[in-house]
Formats: sequence, structure tokens, C-alpha cells
Amino acid sequence: MIAMRRYCAALTLLWAAGALGASVYASQRGFAAAAAVPVAVALLTELSLYLSLAFPEARARGEAIASRRVWALPASALPAYLIAAVPTGIFGWDRLALLAAGAAAIAGWYRLLPAHPAADAGFLFLVAGSYLSDLFGYVYPPPAEGLRIEILGQLLWIRLGVASVLWFRRMEGIGFGFWPQRREWLVGLQHFVVFLPLGVALTYGLEFARFSPAPGWWWKAPAVFAGIFWVVALGEEFFFRGLLQQWLARWVGLRAAIVLAAVAFGAVHLPFREFPNWRFAILAAAAGWFYGRAFVYGRGIRAAMVTHALTVATWRVLFR
Repeated sequence: MIAMRRYCAALTLLWAAGALGASVYASQRGFAAAAAVPVAVALLTELSLYLSLAFPEARARGEAIASRRVWALPASALPAYLIAAVPTGIFGWDRLALLAAGAAAIAGWYRLLPAHPAADAGFLFLVAGSYLSDLFGYVYPPPAEGLRIEILGQLLWIRLGVASVLWFRRMEGIGFGFWPQRREWLVGLQHFVVFLPLGVALTYGLEFARFSPAPGWWWKAPAVFAGIFWVVALGEEFFFRGLLQQWLARWVGLRAAIVLAAVAFGAVHLPFREFPNWRFAILAAAAGWFYGRAFVYGRGIRAAMVTHALTVATWRVLFR
């Protein structure tokens, strides 16, 4: 009961802060209320479902509902889309069908298939392939010029993938959670500090970026870190280290698994901005090796999330 109260309190804070932030952002960018309001409500709706994964009791209730009602988890993909799409005129039956089919495939994967290496590989291919394709750009087209809303699909895919693995695959050793323990913070920080000189050297050697702090970087850094930590790092570390690296470790051994997972992590960054972006892929693979070690020494993804978020936040606010 206390945990649910905390979840409700977090929801209240999320909606209050989100409404204020959306209002300021829309005003600064000049977005009309007819587009900005539905998108903001849709985003907060999806974030509310995403946030439920952070609270064990809320997560357990979600699992209980999804276990009794096969349709519940895939159906949870629809509200945010409908809220954003119908009022803004971007709704399409083909888009809705594609979204529903993808959500049903992810949510039902481990209901229909056994915990087998082939099924696991197929699941990762399904989630990662959809994520890296132009699926979200097609399903969630901009409702106004400059207003990109693919984040709705990205949050959804992470949430469905995490829920499917935790509730139906029941994978152990992931160390899933939104907030690291003291030891995990330290492990993540140590790996970031060790990677930093190599990361800077590669950044300059590959001519990927140059040191150029963003205006007000010192106050932007915590917000950038938080956003990366709870979305990008959580999702990527869950799938690459929590799943792929663990599965590879069973098949080829731990050392090779860390390397192979890092190479795969680098490979998925090839389409960034241009294809093939070898500079970014090499940097991501090098960083991925340190994320993999943080996962091992921290005994879960939360330590790897710390290393990951610190790395990306440093790049975002200090390099151009």
C-alpha cells in the first residue's frame, strides 16, 4: 500500500511538472495548443505507464492483470497513440494496425514461445529491429512542423519489452530498477572515470566531436543525465547487457560475451545521423565494453546505467 501511495505521489509530481514543462516548451517553440496539448497528454499518459515499472507493487499489479487478461498488455499501447493522433489529424487505421500488431508480438512472445536461445534471439531481433527501423517515424508523424513525437513509440517499446521479459520470460540476473544502490553508483562512476580518457582520445582521434560546452551546461547536465539514465540507458542496458550479454555468456563465456555485446551495441549506432557512421559505432562499441564490465561488477544493469548516462551526458553538454 505504501509503495502504491509513492507511485501515486510520483504520478502527481510527473503530471504537474510535465504540464508546466510542456507549456513552456510549446510557448518557446511556437506550437499551437491544438497540437501541443494532445501530444503533452499522450506523452504523460505513456510516461505514467512507464513509471509504473519503477515501483515493485505497481509492477506486480500490472503483472497480475496481464497474466489474467491476455489483451491487457498489448492494449496498453493504444491510449497514448489515440490521444495524440485523433485530435491532431495524424490518425491512420494502417498506423493503428501496425502499432497493435507490434505490441501484440512483443507482449505475447514469451506467452507462446519457450525460453530457448532461438526464441531469445528472435525477441531481441523483433524489439531492436523495430526500434531501429523507421516504424516510429511512420506511426507517429509530426502533428505540427518541428514537433516530433517518436518518443511515444520508443517509450512504449522499452516498456513492453521490459514487461514481457520480467513477467513472462522471468529472466534472472538483470538487476532491474530505476534507482541504483550506493555500491552500484560507485561501480558505475568508477567505470566512467576509467573510460573517460579513452573516450576523449577516441572522440578527437576519430574527429567525432570537439570540446565545446553548451551554454549553461552546468545546470543542464543534471537534467540531461536524468533523461538519459531513465530512458536511453535503462532501455539499452536492459536489452544489451541484461539480456544479450547474459545469454552470450552462457553460450561463449563471459569475456567473449562482453566483447560481442559491445560490438553489437556499436553496430546499432551505425545509422546515427548518417549511414554508415563508423565513428559513432567505434565509440559506442568502446563505451559498451565498459558498460558490460560495469554490469558484471555491479551485478546488474543499474551500475551499467550509471556509466552509460554519465558518458552520454558528458558528450551532450561538453562536446559538439
